[in-house]
Amino acid sequence: MRYTLISTLLAVLLIGTASPAQADVTAFLGANTTPSTRTTTGFGLGFSLLVVGLEFEYSDTRQNDVNGTPRLQTGMFNLLAQTPFAISGIQLYGTAGAGLYREHGNTTQETHGGTNVGGGVKISVAGPLRLRLDYRVFSLRGAPQHNLQHRFYTGLNLAF
Repeated sequence: MRYTLISTLLAVLLIGTASPAQADVTAFLGANTTPSTRTTTGFGLGFSLLVVGLEFEYSDTRQNDVNGTPRLQTGMFNLLAQTPFAISGIQLYGTAGAGLYREHGNTTQETHGGTNVGGGVKISVAGPLRLRLDYRVFSLRGAPQHNLQHRFYTGLNLAF
């Protein structure tokens, strides 16, 4: 009887103090700066529990025929660590993950795995709408034209 009472009280305490899960979606526009600046677009879908979260992100960097730089598409699954709440409307985060990429141009085509690491900030705009600024470094395996890719983007983020 005593163990049942203690277990019930502990369960009520844990449920009462648990933070709700949060999800968000981001649409972004940015620049991949390796080896020359090219436009990149994409989206991210995330799910977090207070400090730790998971995110899937897809990005598409345009081909530059003048420089001979191929198109780069990435699909990455990331682990996200963030401040538990916004401070003065700003929430900082760091991220690391892995996934697949596809690089293709006039004379090249490569599909392989890669990793990424980066971070950024989510800035409250109004209600659940936030501005997201993000910087990532991608390390591409296989035989891409450039093993390291640097990307910066600005996006609109909707939390729900």
